[in-house]
Amino acid sequence: MLKLFIFLTFFSTLFILLCNAWIVVTTRSNTYFKVPLLPANETALVLGTSKNTIGGKENLYFKYRMEAAARLYKEGKVKQLILSGNNDSKYYNEPLDMQNALLKLGVPPFAIQLDYAGYRTFDSVVRCKKVFNEKNITIISQDFHTARALYIARKEGIDAIAFAAQDVPVGYSFRTLIREYLARPKAVIDVFVYRPATNLQNKSFE
Repeated sequence: MLKLFIFLTFFSTLFILLCNAWIVVTTRSNTYFKVPLLPANETALVLGTSKNTIGGKENLYFKYRMEAAARLYKEGKVKQLILSGNNDSKYYNEPLDMQNALLKLGVPPFAIQLDYAGYRTFDSVVRCKKVFNEKNITIISQDFHTARALYIARKEGIDAIAFAAQDVPVGYSFRTLIREYLARPKAVIDVFVYRPATNLQNKSFE
């Protein structure tokens, strides 16, 4: 029993490390950090997160993503923004929060589409293709997150590049980074094995 436990632990750890390395390496060439170098695209997929932290403070991940999305629109790098996030109740609406933030940053309403069922990154990417009929996109999120989204997009037949929004200070949220480290092997399993069902409707609880 002990040998089996050690073997499973070793195999699981190796699988997690390999998946992380593979996803980062295979997507690095399609991730951009400077606006002038970013190729122009018709559509950007902005990945959602909560606007506030658990403690009620402003979420810097959210703030920097919205600033990046607004800048790319204003500089002509994208013409429309799909805001994809979680809206699992009338009390929680990431897409609407993103829209309100972008309107304040000067993005016009006609350039915004809301995706209310982006419960996970996998859902956001798949729905971008199947619900919004977009097969050529720029993904906007922080660097740690764009790698997984790019990996899923390319495996789903989407021609995608990514723009890495400003990162948060070191130590801002170790929980988020650990979760992402574990989410990457889950993405590999989703793409090749599990194939989770994706909601193809787009209704808001609001």
